[in-house]
Amino acid sequence: MAEIVNKIKQSKLETVDLEKLVGDIHIKPFDMKEMLYEGLILREKQFRELLKEHDWEQYKDHYVAVYCSTDAIIPKWAYMLVVQYAHNIARDVLFGEPDDVFRTVAGKVLDEVDWKVYSDRFVLLKGCSRAEISAALYMHATKKLLPHVRKLMYGEACSNVPVFNQKRSCTSAAS
Repeated sequence: MAEIVNKIKQSKLETVDLEKLVGDIHIKPFDMKEMLYEGLILREKQFRELLKEHDWEQYKDHYVAVYCSTDAIIPKWAYMLVVQYAHNIARDVLFGEPDDVFRTVAGKVLDEVDWKVYSDRFVLLKGCSRAEISAALYMHATKKLLPHVRKLMYGEACSNVPVFNQKRSCTSAAS
């Protein structure tokens, strides 16, 4: 009986799992609507009181996504006041809905990766990640990888889609 050989493990293929690279990013929403009179009107005195009474500890070690889910007109200073209360507690306070903030933070994490370790390698960007790993993040990682990799694919090792294949010059093929 012939031994079963795992050809995927023997291949030169290196898998990059964006879900693992990005890690756990905890986002807490802060909807300004909750601080507005009838969800639409910012009354400065009431707004300041609500900010003072708000439980800011719930944002400890989280990224805060500050946005307004209604079409209210919010002065810029109001967002600045939110930052004043949250900045010493939260990991960071960012403008945008939670999905937008996740993409921003994940993009910053990907910017810190040393993509040079994939130089001249066959790289597979792992597919089937959780929903938060958006097309935008795959695009971001692709831009980071293209200058370095010999070949880039998407999907799983047993079933992948070729994305990029660096043409080798005659001189490098001969050596």
